[in-house]
Amino acid sequence: MNIQRWIARREPNWKRLDTLLRQVEKKGLKSLQAGEIRELASLYRSVSADLARARTNQVGTIVVQELQRLTSRGYNQIYQGSRRQEWQAVWQFCRWGFPEVVQRTWGYTAIATAIFLGAALVAWWLAWTDPVFMSLVVPDHLIEKVRDRGELWMGSIVGIEPLASSNIMINNIRVSFGAVAGGITAGAYTIFLMAFNGLHIGAVATLVGQNNLAYPFWAFVFPHGSLELPAIFLAGGAGLLIGRGILFPGQYRRVDAIKVYGSQAAQLVFGIVPMLIIAGIIEGFFSPSPLVPDLIKYVAGVGLFTLLVLYCTRPLHKTYSKLINRSQI
Repeated sequence: MNIQRWIARREPNWKRLDTLLRQVEKKGLKSLQAGEIRELASLYRSVSADLARARTNQVGTIVVQELQRLTSRGYNQIYQGSRRQEWQAVWQFCRWGFPEVVQRTWGYTAIATAIFLGAALVAWWLAWTDPVFMSLVVPDHLIEKVRDRGELWMGSIVGIEPLASSNIMINNIRVSFGAVAGGITAGAYTIFLMAFNGLHIGAVATLVGQNNLAYPFWAFVFPHGSLELPAIFLAGGAGLLIGRGILFPGQYRRVDAIKVYGSQAAQLVFGIVPMLIIAGIIEGFFSPSPLVPDLIKYVAGVGLFTLLVLYCTRPLHKTYSKLINRSQI
């Protein structure tokens, strides 16, 4: 290979890539036209091939180093730049997208919440009037601990916080994913999970109330429950969305309805998972801590729930407002 001739033939491409990279480094990738972006990608691949050839034919240290710098800069702008855009998309979803989809689908979340609370109320009434019902819903070892020993069971978390926290996260995510996936049964399994969990919490609330342990029990529940329960309600709403697409496609074909409502359900899931992770951390480390006064736990729970409501009901960016106005769902 005639090295000088090869360099002379390839050098214009190197200079052109350097020019485009300088512009991107100063003004960002958005400053390029569509054709220039395609040219940038093509030149990057071409210069990468030139670097490999230069190393193979030992064209000289200076040329190799210069091509290495060019390809490194190109990689950073093309691939790292796209990663930055991905992170920006994640940030925009957290900032605007999740509140938007929560507001757009609030009716389904409200139905899931009503099923849960209705079942909890039924369980509370039955547990007060029929002692047998309690044993059907609440595990015997919990009844024995609360009724016979006058103790709550949360103390078992103390000392194994990391393990307990991770187990709690996994369990809550499993329940929430089950509620979402229950949509494929036309929402029947979602409704069952909402009702079952409502029955359980209603019966447990009665058990601790009957044994004068309601105050410390709810002090434990409030901090993490302020995020965990809304996340489960949102998961229930997501499952009902999928069920609606199956049962009542409306103006869509059934396949298209499942895609539309399934997309909204998926967006809800993207927001639910971080809520459950945070709730799991709180339940593992903060809620059971004997060092934190119960009053502080109540304040923390109320504060977190208030922040969540303000976040989910915030006035939307005009772009998302337009999407809502145009939505026919």
